[in-house]
Amino acid sequence: MRVVYRAVAIAAGVVVLGAGATVVLLNRGDSADTVAVAKVPSAAPASSVPGAAAPVTGAAATPGLSPLSSPVPSTGESGGASASASPAASPAADSDAADPALAAALKDPRVPALPKKDRRLRDFPGRAAATRGLIKDRRSGVALPRFIKSWALAKPAPFASRQLLPKVKGASYRGMLVSCPVPIPVQETLRDTAFLAARWTLNHHPSGAKISWTASQPIKAGKRKGWLLGYTVHYTIKGKKRVSAAALALVDVPDTKPAVVFITIPDSHKKRWHDINKVMSSVKAL
Repeated sequence: MRVVYRAVAIAAGVVVLGAGATVVLLNRGDSADTVAVAKVPSAAPASSVPGAAAPVTGAAATPGLSPLSSPVPSTGESGGASASASPAASPAADSDAADPALAAALKDPRVPALPKKDRRLRDFPGRAAATRGLIKDRRSGVALPRFIKSWALAKPAPFASRQLLPKVKGASYRGMLVSCPVPIPVQETLRDTAFLAARWTLNHHPSGAKISWTASQPIKAGKRKGWLLGYTVHYTIKGKKRVSAAALALVDVPDTKPAVVFITIPDSHKKRWHDINKVMSSVKAL
């Protein structure tokens, strides 16, 4: 009998242990299922959830990119772009694309396109101001007339050389003659570089000024090639329309950026307009 009771007790213990193990296993299974559900996204499309944005495929695969960034531009084909797309497909890498500075200048309403045919600088009436030798601007690599009497030497900065006409009563703008290395991106041709330089000179005219071309021609500055642009600058001061006569010579100097010689004279000093002819005919490369 003792053996029978012992067997019954052992059997009862096995049943209790089995039930306990079953409870533990069930608890573990519930926990695992809960984690799995938390990690699996809903199968419902994002558009079915009000205010939800569509997921960005592959954004997490490229560290450092925001969800709105794309590591590879789309080709517009159903298969998408290849990860090994050539950099040449980018407009920035296109060798035929226009220089950004030139492209911007061509869209500037203040500066019309240059005449298709060469135009010679007109001969302004009057006599040029007296000169005393040349100013040798070694920083820019050019020489230009040194005017006296009507013109005065001035502190050159931010240019390499500067001469000024006297102020006119009631006007804050006066004529000037300056030289410096061309302060804009150099283009493939002297003509295009001169075009950008002329646009830059609007920074030294009254606000709202616009250009109309009067001359565009190749020149020789000593033994160096150059390009000359003549233009009228139109602007308004105190409600009155005014103009300045202006010209610049762009000179191809060796081993450095081209030099620009720029002269502008307002109509308040109209009698000095012939000085433009004197300057443009005297510019030489050093």
